[in-house]
Amino acid sequence: MQTALSTDDADETLMLRYAAGDMAAFDTLYGRHELAVWRFVLRSVKIQAVADDLLQDVWFAVARNAGSYEARAKFRTWLFTLAHNRLVDHLRTARNHTSLDAADDGSEGRPGLADTLAADSGFGPVRQLQSREQAAALVRAVEQLPFEQREAFLLQAEGDLSVQEIAEATQVNFETAKSRLRYARASLRQQLQEFAP
Repeated sequence: MQTALSTDDADETLMLRYAAGDMAAFDTLYGRHELAVWRFVLRSVKIQAVADDLLQDVWFAVARNAGSYEARAKFRTWLFTLAHNRLVDHLRTARNHTSLDAADDGSEGRPGLADTLAADSGFGPVRQLQSREQAAALVRAVEQLPFEQREAFLLQAEGDLSVQEIAEATQVNFETAKSRLRYARASLRQQLQEFAP
């Protein structure tokens, strides 16, 4: 018998409930994290169809690994570790097959990082236009970052992971994760100087 889910249930509790057979717990986890994982993957591969496939692979991995899941770290860290691993596997195999820069991101239908950053601010049309321009410039700048820096930045921006959680997800030490974030931010600041007040 499944017990009623609460919107306050912790992700780790929901994952353990899913591992015990509670499908509603999986649905809740998917609803909470699907968009953030998809954005992280899309901003890494830049092609919507590939991001959609990788997202599906990540959630299949969640289902496959449910029985062995242990709540030693935050569920979100574990989930983004799965996403990172699947992304790395994809990039290794895709490196010889296609250029990831060959197509635009094709993100119709889903809000991207630029859309999120340019959300209606309540200011007039000119301010909103500037906001969209700034958001688009940020997305372009993020796409120009080296992969490791871009991944660290997106894990924090899209995944809301701490530096320690980024280190765990990408399987590097804390200082390396911190350094990647620092270089990413410095590069983004330099590329976006024209928008500085």
